[in-house]
This record gives sequence, C-alpha cells and structure tokens, in this order.
Amino acid sequence: MTSQSADSNSVSSSNSQHRIYSVSELTAEIKILLEEKFPFLWIIGEISNFRIPVSGHFYFTLKDENAQIQAVMFRGQNRNLKFVPEDGMNITGLGRLNVYEHRGNYQIIFEYLEPKGVGALQVAFEQLKARLLDEGLFNEQNKKPLPFLPRKISIITSPTGAVVHDILNIIDRRFPNVFIEVMPVKVQGDGAEMTIVSAINLLNVRRNTDVAILARGGGSLEDLHAFNSEDVARAIFKSEIPIISAVGHEIDFTIADFVADLRAPTPSAAAELVVPLKENLTHRCEALAKTLKARFFIYIGYLRTILNETSKRLVDPKKKIQDLRLRTDDFTGRLVRRFTDNLYQRRERLFWRVDRLYANTPQVHINKVKYKLEQINNNLLIYFKIYLDKNCHQLRELTASLYGLSPAAILDRGYSITRTVPDAAVVRDPKTVRRGQDLEVMLSKGSLFVSVRHRKLGESEISALTNPKAVEGKSDNGQTDF
Repeated sequence: MTSQSADSNSVSSSNSQHRIYSVSELTAEIKILLEEKFPFLWIIGEISNFRIPVSGHFYFTLKDENAQIQAVMFRGQNRNLKFVPEDGMNITGLGRLNVYEHRGNYQIIFEYLEPKGVGALQVAFEQLKARLLDEGLFNEQNKKPLPFLPRKISIITSPTGAVVHDILNIIDRRFPNVFIEVMPVKVQGDGAEMTIVSAINLLNVRRNTDVAILARGGGSLEDLHAFNSEDVARAIFKSEIPIISAVGHEIDFTIADFVADLRAPTPSAAAELVVPLKENLTHRCEALAKTLKARFFIYIGYLRTILNETSKRLVDPKKKIQDLRLRTDDFTGRLVRRFTDNLYQRRERLFWRVDRLYANTPQVHINKVKYKLEQINNNLLIYFKIYLDKNCHQLRELTASLYGLSPAAILDRGYSITRTVPDAAVVRDPKTVRRGQDLEVMLSKGSLFVSVRHRKLGESEISALTNPKAVEGKSDNGQTDF
C-alpha cells in the first residue's frame, strides 16, 4: 500500500509539471515555428511528379539525392512564368514554408521559379521552338517564294532606330525608285508583340505590298523577347505576304527566323536579298538583247538558205495549175451527170409511191368511222337526257317525302318541341321534369326558354289514380303539385 501511494503521488506530480498536447495543438505549434522561422527562402532541387489540375495550380515534388519536399505554385504566380516546369528539370525558387494542418505535412509554396543554370527565357524559347516544330510551322514546304523584283516593300520595325535607315540606304543604292513603306512598331518592351502582330495583319488585310521585312538590331535574349513570342510566330505563319526575318546579328536566332519565309542574318543583308542590283539587271538585259539579236540574224540566214534550196526543187506552178484545171473540169462533168441520173431515179420512185398512196388513202375509212362516231354521240346524248330526267323526278319525290318527315315541317304546322336545359333532352313525359326546371320550347321560327310551374298528367294516368291515397296529392283542377 505504501509503494502504490508513492507511485500515484509521483504520476500526479509529473502531470502537473508537463503539458499534454492534442494533435491539433501540436500541429499548430509546429506551423507557427516553421512559418516564423522560414518566412521566405531560396531552395534548389529537381522537379518530379509534376501535375496541373483543373484549378491551374502547379503541384510537384522537389527533391535531391537524399530528401524531398512537396511544393505548390498557385495560378496567380505561375501565369507570370516564362517557361513550363517539367519532370526532371532542376530549378531554383523563392518560396515560404507552409504546414497543412489537416494532413500534418509541410510543403513549400513558391512565389518565383527559374531553371537552374539556364535562364527562363531560354527555356521558354526552347519549349516554344520544339512545340512549333512539331506543329510544322518551320517546314520548308510552307514557306512562300519571294518576288524577284517587288513593286512595293513594307518594313516592319522601329521608326527611330538605325535599322530602318540602313535598310532604306541599301535598297536605294541597289535599286532606286522602289516604293518602300515603313510600318512603325515597338520592337521591345510591353506591348511589342501586339504591335508587330497588328502590323502583319494590317498588311494582309490591305494586300497592296509584295514582300515585308521584319527587322530590328541586335540585343540580349530579353531584348529579342517580342520576336520569340507565339503570337508573332503564328501571325508570320498565317501571312499571305512573304516575310523576311532580319532580327539581331548573324549569331542571333529567334522564333521569327524559323517561321519566316526567309531568314536574313542582319537587316542590311535583308535589304540586299529583297531586291537585286539594278546595274546587274541592266547589264544582263543588254547581254540578252545582244544574244537575241545575233541568234535572230542567224535564224533568218538559215531560213533564207532553206528557201533557196526549196525554190530550186519546185515545178513551174503555171503548168501545174493548168493540169489541175483540166482535172477539175472532168470531175465536175462526171459529178453533174451522176447527180442528174440519181435525181431522175429518185423522182420516178417518188411518183410510183405517190400513186400507190392515193390508191390506198385512209380518207374513205376515216369518213365511215366519223359518221358512226356522230351517231353514237347523238344516241349517248339522248340516253343521258332520259336518265337525267328520270333521276330528277325521283329526286323531287324523295325530297317531298323527306320534307314531310322533317321536324321542321312539323314545327311549321304549329307544333313545338320541348327540351331540357342545358342537357337538350327532348321532354316526352311530364313526370321527367320538376317545378322550376328551365326548358327550351323550339318553334318554327325560334325558341322560348320557360320555367315549369305545374305539370298535368295524361288521361290514362288520372284514371289510374282512383283510390283516395293516390288522389291526396292532386289539386281541384286536375293538376299535380310538385
């Protein structure tokens, strides 16, 4: 007993000294400690189990060779990313620790992500390039040929940069008097993609230019971001007007370069590619004119030689014409005689057939049949009139009989028909109605609506009421009270 009381005293004293936590309380304490200790932190790791549910949030696991942690990036933050995270990608991110109390686990909520060792813009560039390549936007069969000598050239670039002046100077030097149009756009910064897309769409709506040059000077990947956007790439692909991409320096490549119908290493090179050198064309035309003139004279000499050789082999055409004239006269005489004989034979055959036709003319048979037809027609009219008169007489008799049996004829003789209201049942026995009941009395020229005050039985019914008990309900005037 002494030992048990001692043990109980020790347990009670220990309970008074140590606090007992519930699971919720312990989790809340851990949440406060972690979130206060690590409000924001930078972390590096490899992405695995990446998924995007219908909510649009990013859920994934961030791991290294020894540990892993659950991670989430909400839609409001991930919409600003320049790339799409993938499984196996190493990233560096800024986030804050969070304890999910309902499950008792902790996770990191990212506010910013970037690929490890490679810029986000470069990753976005590679991802968009791979996706557009799979869709066929870079295929050579989709690229349109450039016009050999365009009548009008549109330059899509910044109007204040040095690029537009270089292009204008080179084109003017290579082929003066070409019509050039400058489409002013923003080439970097916010809204640059939309201005470029609008300029391309405007050119395709107007359809008054032969070729367009999309140009800007060199710069970093951030400076060239507008030419790496998907909207600009699809606008170039849909354009019916050939587009030359001249963005940056020779070592710079953009998405617009791959989609465009021709990629120029520099804007100056684009100006050289879009028009030929006018002097070369002039010299080429002069050389072709000289060659054509020389070959033309050679061909004329060749034809003259053939004409001389052929003239030597020709017979005197006057003699040949006389022979042909004699043959023509002979053929004409033979043709006239043959035609006359054939005509005579056909005339004789025609006369013989006409005589036979008159001998067997069908007019006689037609007259006989016509006379018989007239007799049948007259007989038919007579029979039809007799039948009609007979039926009309019978119809009049039946009409008179029907009218004699008609209720309307009975009403015309002064009778009436009484019907109940609203059932429209014909009243044949006064016992079927009651006092105060509404009745309709149908007359020859209208109806009367009456109310029953008394009813009078027939003679047979009055004689049947001979005993005193039966007469008790009768009044003095022979009417029955209801």
